[in-house]
Amino acid sequence: MRRSEKEYAGLHKVIDEAKRRLLDAVREQAGSRADFDAEISTAFTSSSDEFETAVKRISREVSDLKETPLASVRYDVIFDEKVLKALEPLKNDIESYVRRYNELLASSTYFKKGTFDYYNAGQIAKSLADNGFFDAKHTILLKSGKDSKEVETQSELTEIVAAEKVAIIGDAKLRKAFDDIAKKLEKNAELRVFLRYLQENEPILSRMSNVAKLREDVLKSYLSVHLDLYLDLLLKYDTVAKRRAEIEEAARKQRTQWEEVIRIFNERFYVPFKLEARNRTEVILGDAPIVDLGFSYIDGNDSAEVTRGELLKALSTGEKKALYVLNVIFEVETRRRAKQETLLIVDDIADSFDYQNKYAIIQYLKDINEDGLFRQVILTHNFDFFRTLESRFVGYPGCLMASKTGTQVTLTKAAGIRNVFANDWKPNFFTDDRKKLASICFLRNLIEMTRGENDPNYLTLTSMLHVRADSGTLTVGVLDRIYNGLCGTNGKSANAKSTIHDVLDHEATACLTAQTGINLENKIVMAMATRIAAEKFMLSAINDPAFVAAITSNQTQALIAKFKKVKQANTAAIETLDKVSLMTPENIHVNSFMYEPILDMSEEHLKRLYVEVKALLP
Repeated sequence: MRRSEKEYAGLHKVIDEAKRRLLDAVREQAGSRADFDAEISTAFTSSSDEFETAVKRISREVSDLKETPLASVRYDVIFDEKVLKALEPLKNDIESYVRRYNELLASSTYFKKGTFDYYNAGQIAKSLADNGFFDAKHTILLKSGKDSKEVETQSELTEIVAAEKVAIIGDAKLRKAFDDIAKKLEKNAELRVFLRYLQENEPILSRMSNVAKLREDVLKSYLSVHLDLYLDLLLKYDTVAKRRAEIEEAARKQRTQWEEVIRIFNERFYVPFKLEARNRTEVILGDAPIVDLGFSYIDGNDSAEVTRGELLKALSTGEKKALYVLNVIFEVETRRRAKQETLLIVDDIADSFDYQNKYAIIQYLKDINEDGLFRQVILTHNFDFFRTLESRFVGYPGCLMASKTGTQVTLTKAAGIRNVFANDWKPNFFTDDRKKLASICFLRNLIEMTRGENDPNYLTLTSMLHVRADSGTLTVGVLDRIYNGLCGTNGKSANAKSTIHDVLDHEATACLTAQTGINLENKIVMAMATRIAAEKFMLSAINDPAFVAAITSNQTQALIAKFKKVKQANTAAIETLDKVSLMTPENIHVNSFMYEPILDMSEEHLKRLYVEVKALLP
């Protein structure tokens, strides 16, 4: 935490402590456990959480209070919600009492409402005595109409006040009004405590016709009694507000960590929106835990402010994921700033990204790798992402490939990342039958791109991948010849006279017991053998040479469609053939630029499918 953040947090603590001291004193004064934070807020504002506004609003009135006769009021007895609700039916009785009380006060010899009345006269007398007023031989002149009376001693003043009180409280009409109220209060169990309090503090009833005003005056009295704590809190509010403003102004000139993250995001990622931090000052000072992001949607030269919800509706899956990466970058940058060593596990972070954003995240991972603070475990199903990571900063020794069976997950050293054809299959073409057979697909693609689909060698390789009239005569030697012609070599396989389909069947069967792993060539060989076995089954079942002779492309799909028409009842075989249609084309049509589908394909699934198709044959 920076120095300004610590100081800013400390400012709140200073206020909280001063506020706590004042409210503790008020609670003790009131003999109550009420939440006076909310009570004071509600009494002087329209909300229960505006304490600062409330105490500032009444500062002059509290400071100017000379006497506080209401400071002894027991808050819970008078302002209990049940009591106030139960008093509502007695509203007329209370108003009758108040009218008579005011009449008596108006006709009193010396009392005057609001200045020298039943409440404060006794307190005034005591205050004068306590401050040595009469000991200093001062006198008081009490006026009554045209007459006046000079009071020279405290006892004389006390006697006059007592006589005035007796004259009021002893009035027959006032007594009857009070007794009528008392009888009704006695009938309500919830009001009996209030009644006992009234009987000991009867004048409080004269204020009950305006409960809101009474509450305000009582609370002001509580605060006035503890004026030193009250003024201390007001002073701290002003001091802290001034210092907070200075810190916030300085904070506005700083670059927040979120802003740095947003800069990284806006500069590196290609998305149709820009981000900005709306509450940068609050985040800097710790008032907000996370930045409030603003979004501007960009369309050509036009832009418009949008909400997060509106933005998400317009974004693609990849663009949404890019937005999610923003949080990842923030967490990483936090740890970078703190120099915190971290194990970072990245799981398919670039899934659904377009190439620009895929490379952007790769570059970011490379950058943090160079810090030396981060150890990364990067998981992905995306082979292109995997291959790019290896070439940018991971390297072969850091790459593993995972394969899963029904009982275990196996990690093996990565192979075939950098052009499996040139680096692995080509050197082993004449000695490894599986790599030789898997190369048929690649060689066929090369001829397709350089010479076209009508080239004789292209047609020969196509016959090796299907069951055609010449397929059974095509040998390994024929494949060697095509390979030598394309690659400028002069090699020869030991089994040159064996037919391609026989070798394919033999190797596919051997793959069934091979150890599970990445095994790119194993998967291709099983896919090829599965499709050829399926075609043999369908050709025998359809038994229509003319139909077969008319097929010019997509032979497997054409045979499946025909089989479904003529063998509708064989639902089990149709289900198996549908699996062949779904799984094998992507595995066979592989080239140096795209062989991710076959890497994603489960080797166990291919094994089961091959066995299932072979079971269809006689």
